[in-house]
Amino acid sequence: MKQAVSTGGRGREQDGPAVWTRSFLLFFTARSVSMLGAAMVPFATAVGVGGLGYGSTGVGLALAAWMAPFAVLILFGGVFADRFTPRRMMIGADTVRVVSQGTAAALFVLGRPDLWQILVISAINGVAAAMYQPGVSSTVPRVARDVQKANATLRVSESIMLLAGPGVAGAIVGFSGVGVVFAIDAAGFTVSAVCLLLLRLPVVAGPVAERSMWRNLREGWQEFRSRTWMWSVILVWAVFGVTLFGPMIPLGSVLISERLGETAYGLVMSASGAGTIVGGLVAMRVRPGRPLMAGAIGLFGFALEPLSIAVASPAAVLMAAHVIGGAGWAFWSVMWATSIQTQVPAEALNRVTAYEVAGSTLFVPVGQVLAGPVAGVVGASQLLAGSSVVAVAGCAALLLVPAVRGLRRVSSV
Repeated sequence: MKQAVSTGGRGREQDGPAVWTRSFLLFFTARSVSMLGAAMVPFATAVGVGGLGYGSTGVGLALAAWMAPFAVLILFGGVFADRFTPRRMMIGADTVRVVSQGTAAALFVLGRPDLWQILVISAINGVAAAMYQPGVSSTVPRVARDVQKANATLRVSESIMLLAGPGVAGAIVGFSGVGVVFAIDAAGFTVSAVCLLLLRLPVVAGPVAERSMWRNLREGWQEFRSRTWMWSVILVWAVFGVTLFGPMIPLGSVLISERLGETAYGLVMSASGAGTIVGGLVAMRVRPGRPLMAGAIGLFGFALEPLSIAVASPAAVLMAAHVIGGAGWAFWSVMWATSIQTQVPAEALNRVTAYEVAGSTLFVPVGQVLAGPVAGVVGASQLLAGSSVVAVAGCAALLLVPAVRGLRRVSSV
């Protein structure tokens, strides 16, 4: 494994607050506003597609239609971010999603959309997200000196949106219908694009412009595979994608909604959001010397989410399990993002981020598509019970890998 390289002092504002610079405030606003809409959309998609009579298979297809192009094309998003700057790519992606989500809103408000229309819009959004996401990771260390605290602050904000989003979406769907949720999401992307347009970032050296796209991809791959701790985590995430992350929403939304009602499902999702707020606040204060080891220990709590659904727990138990699961997930996420942003050289960060995000998400659509058919054979509850077992085994596997367990924190301030 290559020697850890800190990006802590390069390419970001050196004077002023460690976190709350003007640049960070704009970026924080862009992420927070767009995340409110993003937090409502999975709920609206699950309820809207299910309400049209397409069932858990239709929900899985709709989610997979977003995830598949995202996972496949994000590698190119990393290269384009180096060539055209992350800021330009993010603004362009937001602009595309203003149009696509506005179209979805119109379809649901004016009539009964066909499943193929929903799938096409989801795919367009997935492509846009693939062009957007690599720039997020590389922007954080350029707008704040304290990278971990900045990541934790963003996580808390995103978590508040996740907490509010499903509940707000449930209320909106009940009073106004699914289409209004998509309209709000389009408005959020508009605000995000404006904030990013006002953002001014210092220049960070990237790959030579004359180099071919394939050479840039190859160099990014070399940086990625040289870090055992990184690709080891991604291997575990590939298994999680098929057996844990993929089935959770398609099956969970149907099982909870059918047993306890759509409002209860929204409350359970909000409970997960509350947990991620707790995890983000903890990550603001706790700076473990071995961040990935600490994050993996916290991630054990995530296994309670599918388990509580599988055993048909009462609403209060479901919410408690999702609070614990959300907290563990958020703490891991901050440790993971900070490790990447401080261990990888700034000039390679967009492309390395693209590889790790692609690896993390590539198998999720497989799990989403297979969730309905497999659940039809073995039972939805049984499948989610298996997911909880996989979650525990995956966390244990992370702790058994020396490169993951032993990775040391790099100070970013």
